Amino acid sequence: MILSDTRILEAIASGEIIIDPFRREHLGTNSYDVHLGKWLANYLDTELDARKHNQIKVFEIPEEGLVLRPGILYLGVTEEYTETHSTVPFLEGKSSVGRLGIDIHATAGKGDVGFCNTWTLEISCTMPVRIYAGMPIGQLIYFQVDGDIENPYNRKTSAKYKVRTDKPVESMMWKNHF
Repeated sequence: MILSDTRILEAIASGEIIIDPFRREHLGTNSYDVHLGKWLANYLDTELDARKHNQIKVFEIPEEGLVLRPGILYLGVTEEYTETHSTVPFLEGKSSVGRLGIDIHATAGKGDVGFCNTWTLEISCTMPVRIYAGMPIGQLIYFQVDGDIENPYNRKTSAKYKVRTDKPVESMMWKNHF
């Protein structure tokens, strides 16, 4: 079941959901709009290796915006820091962003109960498009969980994305054993 706007507000009031900064005008009927942070990153290598720690270069989106180019993966980050302690957050792109040919995540649209951080975005585009820090980029939808949570994300020793950051985070696939 998806939380409605009133349930999201109740969850924020009780501390079950934290959104910082929270701006009431960005609360939709059953979602919350998140915004593109000022930091982007690109991988330094042109060929990535799933078993290697692939390094990134972080840079700031200039005031006049930045033109995204097709065929390049950009890692972005939300302005908003979020915590979810009893619901499952899903991040989806806004339809207006999709209509510009921008995808904001390749596969990582679902968070976990206990996720406490900004959201790293895997941004790609179908044609050149100028983006700006602070623009609406996606929306968080919260799903109720059926049953108790034994091991929330923020308490897992194996969780790879627990360090609070305001910058994009590269893939930590290399920390898996395979």
